[in-house]
Amino acid sequence: QVHLVESGGGLVQAGGSLRLSCAASGRSFDTYSMAWFRQAPGKEREFVGGMSWSGGRTNYADSVKGRFTISRDNAKNTVYLQMNNLKPEDTAVYYCAARQYGTSGTNWHYWDYWGQGTQVTVSS
Repeated sequence: QVHLVESGGGLVQAGGSLRLSCAASGRSFDTYSMAWFRQAPGKEREFVGGMSWSGGRTNYADSVKGRFTISRDNAKNTVYLQMNNLKPEDTAVYYCAARQYGTSGTNWHYWDYWGQGTQVTVSS
């Protein structure tokens, strides 16, 4: 089992950058595939990007490709989401998710563990 805690959210102007972190407690972090989702008010939770447990595969939503990058530091039990060139439509609560082994699924039902979320607000 793994416990996830996100941090790094905040208020930023359009065109700016933020880096979100997701710290995992528990054992064998390097056996967990990780992903980021987001949910804006009144909208469904949507996939942002993910990374397989081996680190060999990453995938992103079309809306963030070229702007967002996922990385992980297994020594620190942490996964990151670097967000550049932020747009007002990126405003949402961002969630970290984990699943042992597997791959980087885009459906939120696929993931077993979730953090509490961190708010990202992009002003125009």
